[in-house]
Amino acid sequence: MCHSEKIIEITNSSSNKLKEKGSQFIGYAINVYSIEEAQLKLSNLKKEYYDATHHCYAYKLIDGDEKYSDDGEPNGTAGIRILNAINHFNITNIIVVIIRYFGGTKLGVGPLGKAYGETAFDVLTNAPKIELTKFEKINISFDYENVSTIHYFINKYNCQKINNLYSNSPEIEFYIEPYLVNNFSEAIINKTNGNAKIHKLGKQTYLRLQ
Repeated sequence: MCHSEKIIEITNSSSNKLKEKGSQFIGYAINVYSIEEAQLKLSNLKKEYYDATHHCYAYKLIDGDEKYSDDGEPNGTAGIRILNAINHFNITNIIVVIIRYFGGTKLGVGPLGKAYGETAFDVLTNAPKIELTKFEKINISFDYENVSTIHYFINKYNCQKINNLYSNSPEIEFYIEPYLVNNFSEAIINKTNGNAKIHKLGKQTYLRLQ
């Protein structure tokens, strides 16, 4: 049974435009990794489109932080529609900003919400996406006689970003999926008669499976 933890991110920023009864909606999807970065990207777009009527947005981060804003539009027509689009694609570490230039004709709550929802959905549909898997950083030290055994299990457990460290004895740092750590450790200890020493380094990251 696989217990991999996976997330989806976009790999590049994406933008699009939609027109509805004279109003123009400009959508941007951008990677962000903190609240501060999300606020900075939003601020930059507000400066670029300083003359726009509204700058509505939603962001969602890996640690669970999320926020959305209607920026003066009727409640429920913009921000939540953008967040719903993000959740539809299950994307994280992202901010989607939709800039509106009012065209002179009021759209009404239903059509307005539909326009924001479609703009967000379209910009995310076109954004290139990648699936990333959660990994944990491990350090292992061992005797030279166990080199082939260690490398065998590193390959078997599909470990990533393998880094050979040069010290008095062989030492390797690498990333492994967290749910595999206990099985990996038991296998190594058994095969090396306890000579290999495994240390969890307390660092986790998301990587593309190779």
